[in-house]
Amino acid sequence: MNLRSVEAFLDVVRSSGVEEALAWLNSGVPHRFSAIYRFEGALLRNEFLFDKKNAARPAYLLAVPFEVSFCRFALRDGSFRTDNSAVDERLLGHPYRGVVVSYHSVPVVTPEGDLWGTLSHFDTEAIHLDDEEFELLKAAAQKLSAFL
Repeated sequence: MNLRSVEAFLDVVRSSGVEEALAWLNSGVPHRFSAIYRFEGALLRNEFLFDKKNAARPAYLLAVPFEVSFCRFALRDGSFRTDNSAVDERLLGHPYRGVVVSYHSVPVVTPEGDLWGTLSHFDTEAIHLDDEEFELLKAAAQKLSAFL
């Protein structure tokens, strides 16, 4: 039995809530942060943040202008992955290039098909995300909006 499955994720959401489910997702990846952002006009507002270091939420993560977020690429393309934004040519000239270094994100869509926000793993260091964990992130995002 695969302990890292969308069914296991759903068990955590149902029994312990979204915050614990986000922590569970993060437990399978090396990234410091996992987050859920919600669209709010021209901003992406942080709704849930898990930090492996359990530090106070950095102010720059509370709300991000959509136009300068990496989330916009996840929405445009259906997902976005970069292990190292500092050397990712797709991000040349981007203000967060080399700041948010590893970023792996997928859209969260409502059951009606409307874009709600994003689900992401990210870090300030270059970190690879295994394909299996990225597929789990996508599967979790597809189920998540029912609990938000």
